[in-house]
Amino acid sequence: QVHLVESGGGLVQAGGSLRLTCTASGNIISINAMGWYRQTPGNQRELVARITRGGTPTVADSVKDRFTISRDIDVNEVYLQMNSLKPEDTALYYCGADRLLGPRAWGQGTQVTVSE
Repeated sequence: QVHLVESGGGLVQAGGSLRLTCTASGNIISINAMGWYRQTPGNQRELVARITRGGTPTVADSVKDRFTISRDIDVNEVYLQMNSLKPEDTALYYCGADRLLGPRAWGQGTQVTVSE
């Protein structure tokens, strides 16, 4: 079993920055990729950025000029650096872990709110 805990969300003004952290524990060896997803009320959860076990990142076109995904293997953490935030980035951000077997594991989410 994989346990994910997100942190770093909050309220920020447009143009500001936030850094989200996802800390993984449990059966870490079963994880082959980790990513950040976001969801707003009434909408499906969407991929923001993802990084594979080998370190290959993927960032959604809508944020690729502003968001960066990185990781620290030694402490089992994945980060999402979000710069130049816009009100439309407001969402509940989830950390997800793709495993070799079984469904994607999810954290509880962290709220990001960007004010005008």
